[in-house]
Amino acid sequence: MNNKEYTNPWTTLKSEKIYDSPWIGLTKHDILNPNGNPGTYSVVHFKNLAIGILPLDAEMNTWIVGQYRYPIDQYSWEIPEGGGKRDIPPLDSAKRELLEETGITANKWTKIQEMYLSNSASDEFCILYVAQDLSFGEAQPEDDEQLEVRKIHFNELYRMVCDGEITDSLTVSIVLKAKLMMLEGKL
Repeated sequence: MNNKEYTNPWTTLKSEKIYDSPWIGLTKHDILNPNGNPGTYSVVHFKNLAIGILPLDAEMNTWIVGQYRYPIDQYSWEIPEGGGKRDIPPLDSAKRELLEETGITANKWTKIQEMYLSNSASDEFCILYVAQDLSFGEAQPEDDEQLEVRKIHFNELYRMVCDGEITDSLTVSIVLKAKLMMLEGKL
C-alpha cells in the first residue's frame, strides 16, 4: 500500500513556530490547499514517541494503570504508556515505562503495532508492544504521576474496551490488535 509514490498537493507559503515546550511544538503554516486556495494549517509536533505496553502473563492476566488525565479532565484506565525520546531505541523506552508504572519487567517483547495518533493535526507516532515472561518488583512512578495499578484478565480488559469503558486510543488499539492476533494464533 505504501509502495506508490505520491506528490504533496499542498504548498507551504510561510511557517511560523507559535509555541515550543520540552514536549511539543506548534507551528502555523500559511498554505495553498490542493485546489490552490489560501488557508492556514496548524500542526502539533511531538518531540517524543508514544509508547504503549500490554503485559500478559501465562494465565492471560494483564495490568492496567489508572490516572487522572489533565487534558480531558477525567480519570482514565489504560495500559502502561508514556513517552520515549526519539534518540533512544523505542523498546528501551517501553521497558522503562513498564517498570516505572507497574514494577514489571519482561523477557519477551513483541512489537505489534505502529501508528499515528492524530495525523490530521499532529505528527505523534506510537509504537505498541506486548510484554510476556514477566517478573514483578516495585513500581517507580515519576514525581508527577499518581497511579493506581490493577491486575485483570485480558478478557475483562477486552470487554471494557468493547463496552466503551476504556477510551484511551493506545489501549483500544493494542487490545483489539492483540485479540485479533490471539484469534489467528499469532500471540
